[in-house]
Amino acid sequence: MTSNATAPLPGLSFFEEFRARHMDKLLTLGTEVQFAKDEVIFHENQEAKLFYIILSGRVALDATVAGRAVRIQVLYAGEDLGWSAVLSQARQFQASALEPVRAMAFEIATLRRACEANPYFGCAFFERMFTLVADRLQSTREQLAAALVESKR
Repeated sequence: MTSNATAPLPGLSFFEEFRARHMDKLLTLGTEVQFAKDEVIFHENQEAKLFYIILSGRVALDATVAGRAVRIQVLYAGEDLGWSAVLSQARQFQASALEPVRAMAFEIATLRRACEANPYFGCAFFERMFTLVADRLQSTREQLAAALVESKR
C-alpha cells in the first residue's frame, strides 16, 4: 500500500447522499492510498483500523466457508471496503486487489471523533453505512446459499 494526497471524489456512489458540507468534512479526514494487483488489503478476522472508499479498480471479497475460499462479492469504484471496522468488528472477509486500486483510507478513530463532534455529520455517515451493510449482508447471504447448494452436489 502506498499513500498520496487526497483526490476529489465526484460521482462516486458512496458519496451520493452526502450534503456538500458533510462531503467537505469527509474529504479532510481521508488519505488516498494505492494497492497493487493481487495485493491483500486485509485478511479475514484481522483487527480493523481503516475504512476505505474505492476510487478506482476492483477488489475481491472472499470468505472461508467449510474450509474453502468463496468469492462473496467484487467491489468497484465508489463502493466501501471495510464497514466492519467502523462498527468495531474484526474483518468479515479477505479483501484483495484484482487490479491496481486507488482508495480513500479513513482511520476509524478519526471518523468516530468527527461523528461525535458533529451529530449531523455522524448521522449522515452512519445512515449511509447501514444501507451499505444491509446490501453487503444480502450479497453474502446469496453467495453462501449458492455455496451450500454447490457443496451438496
